[in-house]
Amino acid sequence: MGKVYLIGAGPGAADLITVRGMRLLEQADVVLHDALIEPAMLDYAPNAKRIAVGKRCGQRSTVQHFINKQIVDAALEHGIVVRLKGGDPMLLGRADEEMRALEAASIEFEVVPGITAALASAAALQRSLTLRGVSRSVALATHSRAADSDEIREHASADSLVFYMGRDSAPEIAQQLIDAGRPGSTPVAIVEACSTPRERMLTLTLARMALGEAQEWLDPSQPSLLMIGEAFRERTGAAKPRVHTKGMLAA
Repeated sequence: MGKVYLIGAGPGAADLITVRGMRLLEQADVVLHDALIEPAMLDYAPNAKRIAVGKRCGQRSTVQHFINKQIVDAALEHGIVVRLKGGDPMLLGRADEEMRALEAASIEFEVVPGITAALASAAALQRSLTLRGVSRSVALATHSRAADSDEIREHASADSLVFYMGRDSAPEIAQQLIDAGRPGSTPVAIVEACSTPRERMLTLTLARMALGEAQEWLDPSQPSLLMIGEAFRERTGAAKPRVHTKGMLAA
């Protein structure tokens, strides 16, 4: 019986994986990887069998219970099995379900953390998620589409908000935050395909996002983050991020 490593691949760029993660990939017999993993990341595992098990919004994807079974089956046949997950395994990646399946099968596993997209996007924007006197709290969230959900109101108390998988709901998120008391002038930064050659950024305001201004700009084939709060306001005289597009914020 082998051992399974749940490894965070980081935000996209192959060289943003941890050294430990890279070394384990080099030793892997099997790699079960997410859909958003950059192809160059798999070059670290030249001798491994590669199995794509990822999920993409709006596309047919592998159901979770079958992914769990594939991981267990691989560990019963191979020595080193890697479950390669985008970002960090312990954030919005359903790692708990996979760990429970491994525990039920008495298979040893280890979690190797990775850089989540919120941290990498803040670095790309050159804006801190926390800022003295401005932002002391950060909420990382996804958006529920339930009509009666209080989710947005619950998140609104955080100084900096980062929404994963919120692209299609961006106007709705913005309007709900405004209804919850956030000023329409609140800065918003959208980072798409963070750290990859396709990386793009858009800056606007909550009011403009509520009107749907970001929707034509967003690429539905790429992952994106919505980053909301005063911490993302551009500084007077600050250098612009290396890949910046239309919609610059007023200082």
